[in-house]
Amino acid sequence: MSTVRKILGDPVTEHMRDDPTRIPIGLTAAEALEYVRTHPNTGRVVYFYVVDQEGRLKGVIPTRRLLFADPTTRVDDLMIKNVISVPHTATVLDACEFFTMYKLLAFPVLDPERRLVGVVDVDLYTEELTDLEVLEENEDLFQLIGVYLTEAEQQRVRSQFRRRFPWLLCNVAGGLLAAVLTGIYEDVATLAVVTPFIPVVLALAESVSIQSVSIALFSLHGRRPTWREYAVKLSREFLVGLALGGACGLLVGLIAVLWKGNPAVGLSLFGGIAGGVTAAAAIGLSLPIVLKLLRRDPSVASGPIALAASDMITLIVYFNLARFLLT
Repeated sequence: MSTVRKILGDPVTEHMRDDPTRIPIGLTAAEALEYVRTHPNTGRVVYFYVVDQEGRLKGVIPTRRLLFADPTTRVDDLMIKNVISVPHTATVLDACEFFTMYKLLAFPVLDPERRLVGVVDVDLYTEELTDLEVLEENEDLFQLIGVYLTEAEQQRVRSQFRRRFPWLLCNVAGGLLAAVLTGIYEDVATLAVVTPFIPVVLALAESVSIQSVSIALFSLHGRRPTWREYAVKLSREFLVGLALGGACGLLVGLIAVLWKGNPAVGLSLFGGIAGGVTAAAAIGLSLPIVLKLLRRDPSVASGPIALAASDMITLIVYFNLARFLLT
């Protein structure tokens, strides 16, 4: 893996294999297997690529599907037609993005006419794999490839800007919505017993939200969650958020009562913090896991969205309680 850093900027065509097995379209499974025997593949990652007479890629057949198919079945019916491919103009860094995004072990490399010119596979990134057929978990491999991808992207200012700026717009939108909410609840937000506590209410919710995001991202390392697992984790984090919010709300509420001499101020702070922190914990845990389940990158998007959403919910809870109890 140590050589990967040195080749990230190289054209992928310099590191691909140019001898993938090209099965002519129209053959039966039996004929295709005989063709494979006479045209062996030298790589350890084996997919069979179906091409027409001009060498244009028409589909891909996974090894297992071809081996267990009825001998009379045509490859046209066995192949996967929507093939994810790498353009021949791509760099090794671009190929890294494909591996970490789609979690496949190999990609065909195509020219502008969709002719198959080669294959790039995980042999490019690792010398440690000896038998991919018996490897139970490939996720760690893709995580390791992602490390190099991340390191390379950190050196590319334009790439980092494009990747991170759109999500920062969530914070911009959140700040603007907070200003709108403050205007809507102007009768409450401007009260002398409410205004001083807005920063601490938001800070607590944001802190818990980021903690939950970090915990969720750590739990996702090297694995893909399930919706059932998400439901279990969400219920547990909800209870943790409720406990944290209740404890912090009680502490801040008591201080506010001693400071302002008004029990209603303390009660509004207790409810606002307890409700806001509980919601923030649920949101912070949910975003990375849901994004991962939807096959999106949770590392950049989760934080800004979680913070903006936590701020909105916390302000709404706090302002409504304050309006009910103090006006």
